[in-house]
Amino acid sequence: MTLDRLSTCFLLVFCGLSALPPPILTAGEITGSIVDATSGEAIPARLSVSSADGKTWYLATSTGREGLAAAIPYDKRRGEKSVEVHTALSADPFLIADLPPGSYRLTATRGHEYRPAVVEITLPESGKLDHPVELKLDRWIHLAERGWFSGDVHCHLPSEGLKTVLLAADLNVTFPLAAWVTDTAHKPSENNKLKEAWPRPNLQFADNTHVFWPANTEYELFTREGEKHPLGAVLAIRHREPLDVTVPPVGPIIEKTRDQGALFDLDKHNWPWSMMLPAIGAADLFELTNNHVWETAFGVTNWYTEYIPDYMNIPVSDDGKIDERGWLDFGFQNWYALLNCGIRIAPSAGTGSGVHPVALGFGRVYVRMPEREFDFNEWVDGLKLGRSFVTTGPMLFLTANEKHPGSTVEWNPKSDEAKGSEEESDGIPVIVRVESEHPIESMELVVNGDLIPLEIGGSIGTKAAHSTMARVRVNIERSSWIAARVFTKTAEGRPRFAHTAPVWIQVEGKPLRPKLLEANYLLERVEAEIKRHENKLSKEALAEFEKAADYYREQKERAVDEK
Repeated sequence: MTLDRLSTCFLLVFCGLSALPPPILTAGEITGSIVDATSGEAIPARLSVSSADGKTWYLATSTGREGLAAAIPYDKRRGEKSVEVHTALSADPFLIADLPPGSYRLTATRGHEYRPAVVEITLPESGKLDHPVELKLDRWIHLAERGWFSGDVHCHLPSEGLKTVLLAADLNVTFPLAAWVTDTAHKPSENNKLKEAWPRPNLQFADNTHVFWPANTEYELFTREGEKHPLGAVLAIRHREPLDVTVPPVGPIIEKTRDQGALFDLDKHNWPWSMMLPAIGAADLFELTNNHVWETAFGVTNWYTEYIPDYMNIPVSDDGKIDERGWLDFGFQNWYALLNCGIRIAPSAGTGSGVHPVALGFGRVYVRMPEREFDFNEWVDGLKLGRSFVTTGPMLFLTANEKHPGSTVEWNPKSDEAKGSEEESDGIPVIVRVESEHPIESMELVVNGDLIPLEIGGSIGTKAAHSTMARVRVNIERSSWIAARVFTKTAEGRPRFAHTAPVWIQVEGKPLRPKLLEANYLLERVEAEIKRHENKLSKEALAEFEKAADYYREQKERAVDEK
């Protein structure tokens, strides 16, 4: 280097410092803990960390007990608005590292029974806070003490780390997939999209009331021998051995798994083949909240909306899109039609967490345990029987003639017990109770799919921010079912709901009958599939669609023409 050039370099250093990049600041960090607001004890929870403007997200790690502290990250995004980023943490201190100075929002959650804890923090230039952050989670309801235990039946998360996730979500039961195929020519035992070895079929315990069953399979069929030919999805949960059969037909997996205690969960009501499955006994569960229902922004607006019939009165845009409330209503009315056709398919909840931007257990199903003690097999039995309600937030309880959902009431509409009083009409006595952290927007009875609005009265004295109770009598002249549903609204205007399973009302000599519009709709769904699958599916597979069509034809013959 010449002297002139060396002089120039010194000149730049001493006189032109603005030409150099700014000094690199030490990366900052936030430490803290999440505790129960009442006891002050550290508890497992989920932690979401974002910049104050919500545009940048960060993950945490867990510190503390050697070999026991755990942090399970989750980061799924669909565009700019549908974002789910959090860390499931054990009951240990947390650390958020490598943070530039600035403002941050920390949100701790633990399922729906605790109020979220939110703090906003400004990290100074030094990169250090004066003291650790403490987030206090306040439990506003304790359903396990009342005998209700929660579950999520559709889980794509790996078994490794799942115990931490369960405890952080305060979710009692889940069923992680051990096998997943997407082509009709693929066997789960040979063409599994998941690369882990088939697990031992033993119940896994996070603790005595938080468990998962590791051996579960999803057939999510998009292609036929590599070519696009969508059918849909069905989950076999709580079986034991890997399945060595292709689907369709569905019959072979029913034969192989029923003896193992498996249940079949209908993933979404509007997959092309979905209405065939319940009619041939291949669906025990119907997801009222499914993997398109998220806490973050609703993102799947045009999923097979061509299957929405006019009679449901669901607004559909010119480009085939529906809003979140429309998606929920579509599922509800589809379920009502099946119930009215005599198919006792119980409600369930499945987030599909691990694939979609949604946390495990955001949509969950609570199953009632009459003895108020948790037992996994009893929980699964109760799920199948419909001793349950499904929720994305509010808690909903129903009795009809003092019977809970999943029960059957033998009813004589001419009996003395059916007679009301001067203050109330005749009919079966029904009680509905709601407890919610969000304002209650509507509360309704559902009787054979017909809605009966209920008055939203004053608070019933619970710790919930919003609560109400209604007592009514419902005139029942023929065999029926009675359920309840409630919608609440978040501060952002998003719908949150709960829906009970039915109480079945049996009137001797007067069977439950479907509405003609419903039977026609279900039949047309299946008949359209028969035409679409001609020369593409096997005779055995087509025979299952024909069997379903015959069932709906029988229902159509006995249907009531109510418009």
